Amino acid sequence: MDCRIPRTWLTLLAGLTCSASVLAEQVQVAVAANFTAPLQAIAREFAKDTGHTLVAAFGATGQLYAQIQNGAPFEVFLAADDSTPARLENAGHGVVGSRFTYAIGSLVLWSAKADYIDGSDAVLKANRFQHLAIANPKAAPYGLAATQVLAKLGLSESLRGKLVEGQSITQTLQFVSTGNAELGFVALSQVYKDGQLSSGSAWLVPGELHEPIRQDALLLRQGGNNPAATALVEYLKGPKAAEIIKSHGYQL
Repeated sequence: MDCRIPRTWLTLLAGLTCSASVLAEQVQVAVAANFTAPLQAIAREFAKDTGHTLVAAFGATGQLYAQIQNGAPFEVFLAADDSTPARLENAGHGVVGSRFTYAIGSLVLWSAKADYIDGSDAVLKANRFQHLAIANPKAAPYGLAATQVLAKLGLSESLRGKLVEGQSITQTLQFVSTGNAELGFVALSQVYKDGQLSSGSAWLVPGELHEPIRQDALLLRQGGNNPAATALVEYLKGPKAAEIIKSHGYQL
């Protein structure tokens, strides 16, 4: 029995391989730091399902905004608010009509100590701690939300001297997780996975204490002709991405 593969089949297989490599593209994404874990999970599924690869840069929304304005080669922007992508779109940096809300974030007061927060704002009002970490409210929407919470609770002045600012929500989490601050306001997605708190103790901040944290995505002008960029935007609207996003504590 002749088990050799016909030459025509080899040619066809080679052609299919070349076609797949040509179709597979790479997309450069600017991502708000709070969305690090979900985006990493989405990137793996996106690569498996589409063949495209995703290269992400994580940071505070305000810092990423400045980089995009200054010509950084990002093709998709996943912000931690809805106003920053709108400004970029209005300034001509985005593809008109491509902006949409991919997630609604939740703010949480978190401590690395398991028994430090009792699920309420009591620890804030008791004011027995030395340091409270928040993200820079001028660059990070979650930091702005934290200042709104303190204002609503009437604690802005009494706690002002204890605030420690991280340049991003990632650095803010590091302050708390390393013990440099006893507690801090971080994104729920950073300390929550599959329906439960990963570690420590927390108070899930009621939504009425701050403006909604609507996180918008924008297809940037440089990504308009990149199939991987347009595919990612569509993928973020699909059921698999939605499942990952919700598993990290976001609403849709």
